[in-house]
Amino acid sequence: MTQKRNIVVKIGSALLANQDLLTPRYGFLQRLLEDIAVLRSQGFNVILCSSGSVALGLRIIGETPDSAGVSDKQAAAACGMPLLLNAYKQVGHEFGFEIAQVLLTLGDFEDHRRFLNTRNTVHRLLESGIVPIVNENDTITTEEIRVGDNDRLAAKVSQMVGASDLIILTGVDGLYDRNPDDPEAQFVPEVVDVNQYMDATKGKSTLGTGGMETKLQAANMAQEAGVTTWIAQGEIDRPLSTVLNGERRATKVIPNPNPLSGWDSWIANRLQMAGSIVLSEQTADALGQDDRPISRSDILSMDGDFTRGDVLHVYDSKGIERARGLSDFTSEELRVLIHNPDTAAEQLLGYKTRGEIIRSNNLVMLENRHLLWEAPEAVVG
Repeated sequence: MTQKRNIVVKIGSALLANQDLLTPRYGFLQRLLEDIAVLRSQGFNVILCSSGSVALGLRIIGETPDSAGVSDKQAAAACGMPLLLNAYKQVGHEFGFEIAQVLLTLGDFEDHRRFLNTRNTVHRLLESGIVPIVNENDTITTEEIRVGDNDRLAAKVSQMVGASDLIILTGVDGLYDRNPDDPEAQFVPEVVDVNQYMDATKGKSTLGTGGMETKLQAANMAQEAGVTTWIAQGEIDRPLSTVLNGERRATKVIPNPNPLSGWDSWIANRLQMAGSIVLSEQTADALGQDDRPISRSDILSMDGDFTRGDVLHVYDSKGIERARGLSDFTSEELRVLIHNPDTAAEQLLGYKTRGEIIRSNNLVMLENRHLLWEAPEAVVG
């Protein structure tokens, strides 16, 4: 039996909610779900990453996108989610399929066990012919534990399910080399290196939390997992199949021809920085050679509060990010190790350990494949 091709679709709030009335846009949902039904009949699995719950709930709590604070948006999400799911369910039934809700937080992506549990749930839903609708659990998340945008959430879901394609539906027909309002702006049909377009992507939509910048960040995460990303206008008949069939204009972000393994992709593609360490330039140059781990003697400074198993961002002394890897110690333990370089790790920590901060098999070199993160003011506290 041929394995079905998984497609992840991210839909922005402006497509799902009327900007003035803050009510569901049923016409768009009809076109979208009809097209999903066609793709499913052709053997595709479709996973939706849907915004819209906050926007749809604002009217109920008497707020607007401009007036709503964090607690207002959390309350709006609680009110809007039933409206959003009811709209999907009603229209989905017209085309003969069921939907299921999967609410996630940052920890469901950043903790590997929870990541695998979530993946198993989504795969089980797909096996039953159900369309999973994935969203961040905006009712309970705060800035510290937020993914923050559904573009990168969709990229993580694409990685999670081994998708072939990520389609990001938005209000424009793709990426331009500058602000599309500029009369000299040129459409970009294909992207290999997203870095060259990041400066042209500032700004966001009125209802949403992300703009073109987060879409390119998501595309970079997807391409390193071997996923093709499409950025396309959502206001069209057959919004998905016309993209996949090349029937209309859309920006295609080419996947890396040598994608990372699932494990390395999970390590390298982060949504938040748990902590960071700084190495000398000489030590950083030697990373990735001869299965070399990172030891405490390699570390010049560190930053952040993290636990064992969190991913650390590794910088050289010039502040350039070189790698990401799993820490074998908590931040408190690492501080003790760094402050006492001449004392055995077992004596300091009270348990048997090899003292390797990041093991070689838990270290991923970035090698110009990823968008790099700026280094924090890293100091040993």
